[in-house]
Amino acid sequence: MMLRPKRQVRIETERLTLRPPIHADFRPWTGLRRSSRAFLKPWEPSWANDHLGRKAFANRVYWANRAVKNDTALPLFMFRRDGEELVGAITLDHIRRGPAQSGTLGYWVGEAHARQGYMREAIDALVYHAFHRMDLSRIEAACLPENKPSRDLLEKCGFKYEGVAQSYLEIDGRWRTHVLYACIRLDRRGRTEPI
Repeated sequence: MMLRPKRQVRIETERLTLRPPIHADFRPWTGLRRSSRAFLKPWEPSWANDHLGRKAFANRVYWANRAVKNDTALPLFMFRRDGEELVGAITLDHIRRGPAQSGTLGYWVGEAHARQGYMREAIDALVYHAFHRMDLSRIEAACLPENKPSRDLLEKCGFKYEGVAQSYLEIDGRWRTHVLYACIRLDRRGRTEPI
């Protein structure tokens, strides 16, 4: 019996196309990451020496294809529809099936495209896709407590504050505490505020 490849995921929004990375995205991705390095550095894990290298990017594409095929993650690049310019990326990772039916959201946007509503558009579209096409029930997200723009964004997208995780991720070379948020498909909690 021959298995057919899983259909490629493509999500369209008003201004964006979200799709998994391909090898031809290397130059736009490298250019955007390089120009946004100082902007992204406080919020991300430290970059490896070869982070912007072609081999590291090829590994990223290989991982993305394997993750989509195995239903363990949905890594998507965000492109403007009017000119196909890369603006950032969004990933639904650590997808858990069975009784959990959940995943973890991560994202970044290039400095030149920040605070223009692109990420809200992408999060809303991916959450809809996760709940209605992937049948997930819960999407989790975490960010640094001082990252007010990210916290505000998650709350505008319907995520609710759930608590604090000590030394949750290594960010910019240090283990950092994060605040935890979640969006639940059938959420009846209303708004919850951090204590």
